Amino acid sequence: MFDNFVVPDLLPAAPELFLAGMALAILMIDLTVKDSRRTLTFVLAQLALIGCAIIQVYTSSQEVTYTFSHMFVDDVMADLLKIFVYMTMIVVLFYSRGYVLDRAAMNKGEYYVLALFATLGMMVMISANNFVTIYIGLELLSLSLYAMVAMNRDSLASTEAAMKYFVLGALASGMLLYGMSMIYGATGTLEITQIAERLYGGDVNKTVLVFGLVFLVSGLAFKLGVVPFHMWIPDVYHGAPTAVTLLIGSAPKLAAFAIVMRLLVGGLITMAQDWQAMLIILSVLSMAIGNLAAIAQTNLKRMLAYSAISHMGFMLLGITTGVVSGDARYALNAYSSAMFYVIAYVLMTAGAFGMILLMARAGFEADNLDDFKGLNKRSPWFAGVMLMIMFSMAGVPFFIGFFAKFSVLQAVVASGQIWLAIVAVIFSLIGAFYYLRVVKLMYFDAPTDESPLTAPLDMRLLISANGVAIAVLGIFPQFIMSLCAYALLRSL
Repeated sequence: MFDNFVVPDLLPAAPELFLAGMALAILMIDLTVKDSRRTLTFVLAQLALIGCAIIQVYTSSQEVTYTFSHMFVDDVMADLLKIFVYMTMIVVLFYSRGYVLDRAAMNKGEYYVLALFATLGMMVMISANNFVTIYIGLELLSLSLYAMVAMNRDSLASTEAAMKYFVLGALASGMLLYGMSMIYGATGTLEITQIAERLYGGDVNKTVLVFGLVFLVSGLAFKLGVVPFHMWIPDVYHGAPTAVTLLIGSAPKLAAFAIVMRLLVGGLITMAQDWQAMLIILSVLSMAIGNLAAIAQTNLKRMLAYSAISHMGFMLLGITTGVVSGDARYALNAYSSAMFYVIAYVLMTAGAFGMILLMARAGFEADNLDDFKGLNKRSPWFAGVMLMIMFSMAGVPFFIGFFAKFSVLQAVVASGQIWLAIVAVIFSLIGAFYYLRVVKLMYFDAPTDESPLTAPLDMRLLISANGVAIAVLGIFPQFIMSLCAYALLRSL
């Protein structure tokens, strides 16, 4: 039975194996911990993520490596995105620490273990080269997030958000799975690289393939949170504990970008004209509804939820302009601009939710716009940090958000779709209103709470570093831009 069994090369998957082992070990160690602050669990979770980053760097290669019967791929794009995922998760856990300690329902070892399993799911998604692997990674991430949203069982809003997320997430997973099964039926393979080869050969059932593509794009659109599959985002962002909202809104976007690239660009590039037409509609609708709905919000988490919808719509513009009328000359430029955009977005989102967590305390969420009134009088420095974050999200020069938008727009213009660039600029200008409203509240309104803003030293340093990174990378964006271009050049 095992005569033909080939031992897979475990080196490309070393970070995943290490993290899986560490997550299980931390789960067992936490059972013996008597410290109510869970300091050991927190430190071990951070060490696990740092260890993953070190292993990732040492096992990285410029060559594309396949293992586990071509189900798992290790390339430069995977290495780069995973390192950004580790960095984001380290920051997320640091930001969450004080918030979790203030809430007994969340101050459990399971919070850190679920965060590690969610990270493992993202890593598997990023390196997936098979429909089965994508689905395993996606469900590992999704199930961890469902549990984290519902961790505060005493909160009716959190329980309701978890139920909505679970039901709609299951529906989206079903659509994705149905699309994958139809593509399998049309091509006869589950492996993404083989699907691309068979589509080039042309001997496939085009009707079944297009139907499968519609379901596939619908499932991906849900995971990205773009219109019309966005209905879960405002409710989940608002209802989930802020520490969990930070996690949902940041690192998973990197994994979602990776599976869009793997599936649509890596496997279905010959059907680019079909899926690009769908993505253009999703993109324009997301920018329109996301920016217009955000204006009406009084809750900052809901405002950032609609902002996320518009940002993901903007990111999709880069992917829609990679291939124009069968010409792939602009592909690298377009896809690297989309990758740079999603990295910049994660950095800005981490900072925005970090500021909400900084201002939150026991029994107080600090997630309404009015909570930021007069912040400049309470803490000029942190008001300045929030100003940098809001300016960057609005696309004001010279912050990283401006260059992220600029790189996508120049890719759209280079592809000849000028009308699309004009639409994107118009909706960006509309979106600037609700970001600048936060700045107006901080600097021109009287504070509702006069007490000085206090926070642990590590939290203050990290928030400051996050704000400074947004400003510095806006002045020197070339490093990350060139990294994205290089990663995609070596991987696609």
